[in-house]
Formats: sequence, structure tokens, C-alpha cells
Amino acid sequence: MSKAPDLSQLPVFGAHHLPEPTFDFQAGSVLLVNKPQGWTSFDAVKYLRGRVKCKKVGHAGTLDPMATGLLILCTGKATKTIDQIQGQEKKYLAEVTFGGRTPSYDAESEIQEEASFDHITIEKIQQVIDELFTGQIMQVPPMYSALKRDGKKLYELARRGKEIELEARPVTIYSARILGFENPKLQIEIICSKGTYIRSIAHDLGKALDSLGYLSALVRTQIGKYSNSNALTPHQYNDILNTDG
Repeated sequence: MSKAPDLSQLPVFGAHHLPEPTFDFQAGSVLLVNKPQGWTSFDAVKYLRGRVKCKKVGHAGTLDPMATGLLILCTGKATKTIDQIQGQEKKYLAEVTFGGRTPSYDAESEIQEEASFDHITIEKIQQVIDELFTGQIMQVPPMYSALKRDGKKLYELARRGKEIELEARPVTIYSARILGFENPKLQIEIICSKGTYIRSIAHDLGKALDSLGYLSALVRTQIGKYSNSNALTPHQYNDILNTDG
């Protein structure tokens, strides 16, 4: 098995370093992609695979279709560095809406249950964050996720109406900073470890505040040193690489 290339030596393409149409993507590169809302991470991989003319293209960390922001793609030999990138801390801008619960913990599914939210204050939110959502925490993943159980993805089982008791897993919240609050909507910046589900934070935060909550918007702004401010949309890559369609 060949050794993974040195990540620091790979070309990183984005708004500050545009790829040439003649570049050999099979030799290895990192693409900073600003994923549009409604696209799956695989949609972005499939779209750009055809543009870079390289069979081996993979993403370093899934973004849900509802979410936008930084999706890192690796091409050719750089796919061996995906685990290194996935392991780095991530920064998100999230909007949590209190007073409702959805099966997917986000706005991708309909509200199934409602609860009062008038009692929630910014001071109480800060207290709960400090007590329950700081440092290493135990988090139960949502059923609507790509995690597998007996070879089946959880979201496939969830769509069939099957509920499975999932075990809590350790994740780390390095920072959770309130940016704004106008009841029932909370804007918050979260810096966290690999494997953290922001949807689960929204759901669990609602419960901890004696209400309900779901994730109503999400932007991933950073992965390690890579920033979404330097990312290009899939269609911008298409225009730069001078391909059709």
C-alpha cells in the first residue's frame, strides 16, 4: 500500500489559487468547495469528478443537503489524505429554532411535535451551553444519518419507520459562542471535533431548555486551516476548467 502524500505539499485550489484547466488532478490536489444548499456531498463529488477528469475524487467530511459551506474534495493521490483532513476541528455557523422537533433534527423534515419556548432567555441558553455543551460531551447521533447498523445506513432504516437505540459517543465542543437570539431563533458559532452532529446539538439544546429544538440553517465556515472564504462553488470550478455543462 502506497504512503499518503504530505498534505502540506499538495496544491490547494480555491479563490486564492485557481487551477489551470491542464492541471493533472490525478497527481493529487485539494479543492475547497462552497457547497450549495440542496446538493448532497456526493452530488458535488460527482459533478467535479467529470470536470477534473480524474476517477478518484472523494470528500473529507459530509455536509447534509440543507447545509452550505466548506466541503473539501481530494483528487487522485490526495484521496489518501482524507482521514487527515477529516480529523481536524470544524467551525460552523448554526441557526437553532426552538419550539419544535423534527425526525431528522433539522428543517429537512416536517415538525412532528411542538412545545412552549416563551420561557427561554439568552442567559439560560448561555448557562446550559456552559454546563452541557462545552468540552468533551457524550452525544447520541441522529437516526437520520449516514452511520451504519448491520450494513444498513441509519437514514434508510429511519425512512422505513424503524427506530434503533443508538449509543452516545464522545465528541468535543471547543467553543460554542452565541451570536444572536431573537426567540425562537438562536444564532451560534460552534467549533467542534470530528464526528459532532450539529443537528444533535440543536435537538439536545432544546430539550435541556425544557422545550424542543431543531437545526434550521447551517454553514460550515472552516475545517482546520481551510476556510470557506477561499472556496469556490461547483459551477465556478466548471467555468474555470472550461468544460461544458
